[in-house]
Amino acid sequence: MTTNNPWTPLSWKSKPIVQDVTYKDQAKVDRVIGKLHTLPPLVSSKEIDNLREQLRQVALGESFLLQGGDCAELFDYCSQVLLQMSLVLVWGGRIPVTRIARMAGQYAKPRSKPTEMHNGKEILTFRGDNVNGYDPEDREADPERLLGAYFHSAATLNYVRTLVDSGFADLHQPSTWNLNHVQSQTVRQEYQSIVDQLTDALDFMKTVGADSSPTTVENALQKVDFFVSHEALLLDFEASLTRLLPSSNNDSNAPQKYYNAGAHFLWIGDRTRQPDGAHVEYMRGIENPIGIKVGPSTQPDELVALLNTVNPTKDVGKVTLITRFGAGKVDHYLPQHIKAVRQSGHVPVWVCDPMHGNTKNAAAGLKTRHFVDIIQELSEAFRVHKECDSKLNGVHFELTGDSVTECVGGSMDLKDEDLGLNYQTHCDPRLNYEQALDVAFLIAKYYQKERESGGFPSL
Repeated sequence: MTTNNPWTPLSWKSKPIVQDVTYKDQAKVDRVIGKLHTLPPLVSSKEIDNLREQLRQVALGESFLLQGGDCAELFDYCSQVLLQMSLVLVWGGRIPVTRIARMAGQYAKPRSKPTEMHNGKEILTFRGDNVNGYDPEDREADPERLLGAYFHSAATLNYVRTLVDSGFADLHQPSTWNLNHVQSQTVRQEYQSIVDQLTDALDFMKTVGADSSPTTVENALQKVDFFVSHEALLLDFEASLTRLLPSSNNDSNAPQKYYNAGAHFLWIGDRTRQPDGAHVEYMRGIENPIGIKVGPSTQPDELVALLNTVNPTKDVGKVTLITRFGAGKVDHYLPQHIKAVRQSGHVPVWVCDPMHGNTKNAAAGLKTRHFVDIIQELSEAFRVHKECDSKLNGVHFELTGDSVTECVGGSMDLKDEDLGLNYQTHCDPRLNYEQALDVAFLIAKYYQKERESGGFPSL
């Protein structure tokens, strides 16, 4: 693998590519890409640099990363559950939380097969709203959908910024949360105890005036930084949004650098992290913080080579390693990855994705995930990091703010037979609103037990 060749937003075209999309009309593709080049950036270099600094703090163990959202976001999707989850994590971990949503761009999905069977007929697989339609009659890839992705991303970002600026993120009202979905009375009492303690802490701050003046405390309670991310899958689209922009270091003489202005954070998936492939080549040239999915097939030396390629200067927190092994497999794979990365001198953000390694088929044929498996993998990741003198810096979930029935278990005690009640996903099963809060409460309890015992409590 060589990194000495000059980089441009299109140098990836000289590399082999997987998970690419085939269009019937290349001239139409060229017109769409040309239009995208003329459209304004969706995010600013200042916001991206801000996230890089926050992720540096995460990598150093001074903050925690919460990343979540849809597997293949629909054009009408916008989740708000991350804000409530982050408040619970702040309380439990006694540590700031950086929030990155899988939204405003997560419209594409890598697939294991290009086609599938439908009513005895072989059709193209649904690849996400910016490629084709979920309707079996609308599976031909349409480049016009890339423009739709841009404008839906812009609308979503505008909506989120409006919410944040209008006080939506005000953290003074945790007592309004409804915990009636929790089936176990004991668990509900535990969750209510956390909400009560949060309420008491915020009431105390209000009583002593800590949140009544224009200070950083008030800002922290009423407004948050909210970043967006997606998998960098469709490289023509990503390259069209890659711009030379000034950095935010206030040095007017500093040269402009290449930023992907379509999102704050992008990641390379488990299927597209070939060391000499197009996706790695593209990602090595942008200033954005980036993620790399790390699965059972990732060899430790390959992981180090990837880090050396995309982060040759070894900037702390520039790369987030998102592990996804599956419940019961963390002990086998994670220690060797931690050891190799430590010996390489890189300091990444270590994140656990307990979703993608735990997909199963229910009796009715629906894809699902068991909440107990998700929590097991997450618990194993916390423990193994600690045993290896490392630290789990964050979590990465597929989730939605809706009360869907796609994952089995959780405090709602969903079972296989309940999946059909509100099974909405067009790709992978997601945690619903209630299960997402379950995870946040369990992590908060983990940190509380750790402070009390100093040991390795399970979630």
